[in-house]
Parts: sequence; C-alpha cells; structure tokens
Amino acid sequence: MAKPDNRYNNAERLEQMVNNTIENLEEAHKTLQNEDLSREDREAIEAKNARREHSIEGFKAEIDDEIAARENGEI
Repeated sequence: MAKPDNRYNNAERLEQMVNNTIENLEEAHKTLQNEDLSREDREAIEAKNARREHSIEGFKAEIDDEIAARENGEI
C-alpha cells in the first residue's frame, strides 16, 4: 500500500534546497575568479549557474504554493 502524501514539511525542505543551491552558486562565482580556468570550464560553470538560478526561481514558486496550500488548510 502506498504511503499517503505527506506535505507538512515541503516548504521547509524546499527552503533548504534554495539555501544549498545559493551556496553552490556562490562557490561557483568564487571559482570563476580563478584566472587559470580554461574557457571550456568557465563556460560550463556559467551554464551551470544559469541552471541554478532557474532552479532557485522554481523552488521559490513551489514554496509560495506550499505556503498558500497550508494557509488554505489543504495540508
């Protein structure tokens, strides 16, 4: 039998995911300061950072949805 959907901590879990992604983004920005990076490595890091920024936006939208569901008594 499948477990029921337990969403009580989704907003907190998503917030932690945002924080972790921001930390990774900041570390990558520090890495980009290294002048010895190859062009390929620099481009790969920049592309990854763009994906991270997009993920952060998505996580924040999900957090808003979870908070709204909690306030509406759906959770």
